Amino acid sequence: MASQEYLDKMQLRQSYRNVWHTDLMSTIQADFPFCCLALWCGPCVSYMLRKRALYNDMSRYVCCAGYLPCSGKCGERRCPEFCLCTEVFLCFGNSVASTRFLLQDEFNIQTTQCDNCIIGFMFCLQQVACIFSIVAMIVGSEEIQEASQILSCMSDFVYCTVCACMQTQHKVEMDKRDGKFGPPPAMAVPPVQQMSRIDQPIPPPAGYAPQPAYGQPYGYPPPAYPPTGYPPAYPPGSYPPAGSYPPPGSYPAPGYPPTGYPK
Repeated sequence: MASQEYLDKMQLRQSYRNVWHTDLMSTIQADFPFCCLALWCGPCVSYMLRKRALYNDMSRYVCCAGYLPCSGKCGERRCPEFCLCTEVFLCFGNSVASTRFLLQDEFNIQTTQCDNCIIGFMFCLQQVACIFSIVAMIVGSEEIQEASQILSCMSDFVYCTVCACMQTQHKVEMDKRDGKFGPPPAMAVPPVQQMSRIDQPIPPPAGYAPQPAYGQPYGYPPPAYPPTGYPPAYPPGSYPPAGSYPPPGSYPAPGYPPTGYPK
């Protein structure tokens, strides 16, 4: 039942959206002196980081941060400092991983693919070195023995280096948490968005409003009818206007038809 809870936590950790302030490849540039300190004094640094991750409140300490079956069963409440010292010296790898999980769960931090590849390579190299050592012990070949020793040295070097980078990553993240990088930046005016691009498709016009002609602003009024200068329309009830035609009985006009035409 407990192992199922740990698997559920691991699956939930994959859905986190925040990222570390610095990845494993950039920790040396982020804090080179601390990275060297973590390389040569790994257990002491692990002790300091765990205590700092608990906000220096050792009453909250649980062995391996509660991520292993032995957590809460080692008498941590009676002497948490001694229990933490035992953890970082006897279970150094677990202490580093537990601090990492503690920070990830607190700040919803996911592990990038690059960090996963580095950590996975470290574990695979350790497994290969262990297999070669077992084979060399069974076969008794000097060549395989030498190869196993080379692989063991390489795996130890990678293990110490990755652990030092991980602890530096944890330290930088807690520096960010504690505000050592300064207050959060103030809200700034967002940059002007690029409203049109060459590779952006032109959306179709909305509705059925006619588009303006080239060179005319939108909504340009159409010309009035009738155009200016035409005589105004006749008022209703006065068409045709008086005097526009001859009065009745006066048509045809005198002198019609013209002279010379037969009657």
